[in-house]
Amino acid sequence: MANKLYPDAASALEGLLFDGMHLCAGGFGLCGIPERLIDAIRDAGVKDLTIASNNAGIDGEGLGKLLRTRQVKKMISSYVGENKEFERQYLAGELEVEFCPQGTLAERCRAGGAGIPGFYTKTGVGTAVAEGKEVKTFDGQDYILERGIFADVAIVKGWKADESGNLIFRKTARNFNQPMATAARICVAEVEEIVPTGSLDPDAIHLPGIYVKRMIIGAPYDKKIEFRTVRQRETA
Repeated sequence: MANKLYPDAASALEGLLFDGMHLCAGGFGLCGIPERLIDAIRDAGVKDLTIASNNAGIDGEGLGKLLRTRQVKKMISSYVGENKEFERQYLAGELEVEFCPQGTLAERCRAGGAGIPGFYTKTGVGTAVAEGKEVKTFDGQDYILERGIFADVAIVKGWKADESGNLIFRKTARNFNQPMATAARICVAEVEEIVPTGSLDPDAIHLPGIYVKRMIIGAPYDKKIEFRTVRQRETA
């Protein structure tokens, strides 16, 4: 078995990055984002990137770091609400954005990873999402054709892995990391902990190691919170 563990993010991405490449990036807001790999991509200086991700983090965090350094040409995303720089670049015509309903985005990546080039969905019918897309009628209902997504490299964040690359995601971090990991030629994962092969319950594995080509240990992490909301203390 080939050793999949690399000493750091830069070495794990060595030979994989190039200008104009297409990336799939896991995570939801600031939850489950591949922080170390994003930093390494920023430091590598590659530009004109197309990135499929649910959002782009927030200003200065997550993929927001790559927006700030102007390395991103196009985002394929479902949500931009918490990132003012994302919004500013889009409105200024400096960033191309392909908006995609959240469930459709997840399915586009899952389909791409399963070798399915396209599928029909009702989501977006009759809206701007359907503009320029093929419409087909099934059982009297209209559906639009959505293309599967398959990138050059996927970067994901796992909670725990074994030495073979079998991954477990933790709670909310599972939703986009899992489909993104399959939707690329090469998946690079950063994880919080690596245990010996055979230590994990096979029924608990979320992503089989066959999809993971390279890994790093990214811990320790400073877990950031997008919005900290607390109840006002009652006066005595």
